[in-house]
Amino acid sequence: MKIALMDSGIGLLAAAAVVRRLRPDADLVLSSDPDSMPWGPRTPEDITALALDVARAAAAHRPDALIIACNTASVHALPALRAELEPALPVIGTVPAIKPAAAGGGSVAIWATPATTGSPYQRELIGDFGGSAEVTEVPCPGLADALEHGDEAGIDRAVAAAAALTPPDVRAVVLGCTHYELVATRIREAVQRPGRPLALHGSAGAVAAQALRRIGADPAPTAEPSGTLTVLRAGRPATLPEAALTYAEGRMLAGAAPVL
Repeated sequence: MKIALMDSGIGLLAAAAVVRRLRPDADLVLSSDPDSMPWGPRTPEDITALALDVARAAAAHRPDALIIACNTASVHALPALRAELEPALPVIGTVPAIKPAAAGGGSVAIWATPATTGSPYQRELIGDFGGSAEVTEVPCPGLADALEHGDEAGIDRAVAAAAALTPPDVRAVVLGCTHYELVATRIREAVQRPGRPLALHGSAGAVAAQALRRIGADPAPTAEPSGTLTVLRAGRPATLPEAALTYAEGRMLAGAAPVL
């Protein structure tokens, strides 16, 4: 079994780590193009072209499924990716977990990139799935970029700034960029108030489970940990960047046998 994941940068680590936990025997292909980051401010046409290039590089390794582990690419490029690659290669997009976060009502915040915050796409999701919840859109300028480079001070500043914009009575936070899941614990610590439980909702678990369903595979977390790891940057063989190893997900994946 081989599962490929694509993103502009290391935001794919969270979903890849979940796939690794669910199926330690699965080979993983991680395809990205960090030199073209950030994708958010680009035109939909540019994003689609970049996403197709990254996806084609992954598809050349003949995976059984491809996870679009990027909210921006899923918003703008998913139809084009599916049109080109399916049905031969199942393509799984990433959608912010607004529906489960809003299910309990109350105050809900969506942390997302400035380009996604207030976008027609996100507003439509809120209208469709927000229900009775009071949803606040929180822009997080600089957070994805700081995470991509392992910039600890930059991460702290961006998380603090977003926390200051988050309602104090918030019950749930949607992590609307896959990069943010890499520092979920730090986000919780910045937002949670004493005596007020806080739920964080990412997408990694859902997309990993959906990828397995699409290829008819069951989770097997006790399987032999024989899965290999292939890393592609701009279509060329590479290793995990040093910044990836600052996160638990990156360190776990680095323990997989590389493909040489």
